[in-house]
Amino acid sequence: MSNNTACEACSFYESHVANTGKAAENAGLCRFNPPVSQPEANARGLWPVVSANDWCGHFAAEQAA
Repeated sequence: MSNNTACEACSFYESHVANTGKAAENAGLCRFNPPVSQPEANARGLWPVVSANDWCGHFAAEQAA
């Protein structure tokens, strides 16, 4: 898979920002599917964490603003 279809270039990718305000090393959140539920009923769902260099079959190029 070429770099132009990597997660970091996808419209569903969101750069993951840690509590420090800095982006986590090469990590982001995939916003294509809904958050994954957790085992406990009162736990919050989590968005899948992906590497900026990952890819999948749901790639959609970011639109220029």
